[in-house]
Amino acid sequence: MKYPVFKDLIIHEDEDFLVVNKPPFLATLEDRTPNTTNLLKLARQYNPDLQACHRLDKDTSGCLVFAKNPEAYRHLSMQFEAREVYKVYHAVVWGQHKFEDELVSRNILASAKGVAKLTPQGKPADTYFTTLENFSRHTLVECVPVTGRLHQIRVHLAFLKAPIVQDELYGGEPLYLSSLKRKFNLKQQTEEQPLIKRFALHSFNIGFTLMNAEKIKLEAPYPKDFAVLVKQLRAYS
Repeated sequence: MKYPVFKDLIIHEDEDFLVVNKPPFLATLEDRTPNTTNLLKLARQYNPDLQACHRLDKDTSGCLVFAKNPEAYRHLSMQFEAREVYKVYHAVVWGQHKFEDELVSRNILASAKGVAKLTPQGKPADTYFTTLENFSRHTLVECVPVTGRLHQIRVHLAFLKAPIVQDELYGGEPLYLSSLKRKFNLKQQTEEQPLIKRFALHSFNIGFTLMNAEKIKLEAPYPKDFAVLVKQLRAYS
């Protein structure tokens, strides 16, 4: 895998915080895959003091905040704990749905294998969902998690019978252009690739309070694969 230039990912930088648009397929921290890099490693080549304030799943793209000093790290950690950090995700899901600030309040239990399930024995988890755009058989959804449980948005959407495209762990099938485009011809001896090769989830906004009490809200543009997916759905709906 060709790794991105860290500097090119930055969407905000001040004396305390640095926010990047995390690319997909890159773990935030060390993961179990040998001989791979991660976003924190790349970040520390740019500035050795950087610390990740939270994490995104490897496949999830979008807003990720690093702190430049221990005070800033503590400052933002307290906001995460008090649920004062504003987070908005966009997801492309299966099915046509009309969500209007729909709240899913279902407890989530994380297994040792890193799979989440809904069970009353789990920890409380709340997410709000709103439809942004309907396509013929899919929906672009805004997801606002109140809590930060493992795979929270993914399992809550599966509960709403709106699994995320390509999220096979939670019932979301891959999406192929041939299923959208009527006269789709694939070259002989080639296997059709899905429109997106990861689950279609992007951290679009993050908002928090800076050290000087000023509030900041940032937006991460869609990465190429997510943008292409939405464009194709618009074209063939």
